[in-house]
Amino acid sequence: MQQLKECSIDLTVTSPPYDNLRTYEGSLEWNEGIWKQVLEQLYRVTKQGGVLVWVVGDATIKGSETGTSFKQALYAKEIGFNLHDTMIWRKANPTPNDTRQNRYRQSFEYMFILSKGSPSNCNYIRERCKMAGTKSSSTSQRKSNGCKRTDIAQRRSGQVVNETKTLENIWTYPVARNNDHPATFPWQLAHDHIRSWSNDGDTVLDPFMGSGTTGVAAKKLGRNFIGIEKLGKYFEIAKARVCS
Repeated sequence: MQQLKECSIDLTVTSPPYDNLRTYEGSLEWNEGIWKQVLEQLYRVTKQGGVLVWVVGDATIKGSETGTSFKQALYAKEIGFNLHDTMIWRKANPTPNDTRQNRYRQSFEYMFILSKGSPSNCNYIRERCKMAGTKSSSTSQRKSNGCKRTDIAQRRSGQVVNETKTLENIWTYPVARNNDHPATFPWQLAHDHIRSWSNDGDTVLDPFMGSGTTGVAAKKLGRNFIGIEKLGKYFEIAKARVCS
């Protein structure tokens, strides 16, 4: 990333290593000193109004989660990023728990939306309202003291429900199964973030490119793409996917 120009990236969508859960064939050196450097470089190359989507989870060591994801989000704020939103990737098909762990089944990861200033692009994805086209209830609502409510929701009572609404910030996708790479995130996840936080012709970066999922989605959406990958075999897999 040191070779990239300052303020040259519109959007980064990436999933860095999670603590030391994977060694990537013994090539991985990943600790606080390194992820701080990564975040500092990402801040340097991000344009004003640009966004970093940081998809991350935590290891559980001796019965306690590390909390590294929170440390990373807080450090990103310390160096200048805004924590625009804390989103959740809910896994539709999470890995079953080891019954000896005495904890609920782990079924999500964080998606920290970090922005350099206010995001320039917020192309929010919308979904159809369940009650689209119907009139909202006109039943009087009361406060705990027995008085009628006079808030906005009540004043709008009886209006026709909109056709669509903005998605909530918990997104559900199945875990990607890819024999070429041990930690591939869903194509749709990358697609939806790129669609949300960038426009046609913008430059999207993934400094932990892996098998190239972010690049494939960026290309399909008409964005320029820069990918960085340490392992040569994964780089070749990604290059074949993105350039096909």
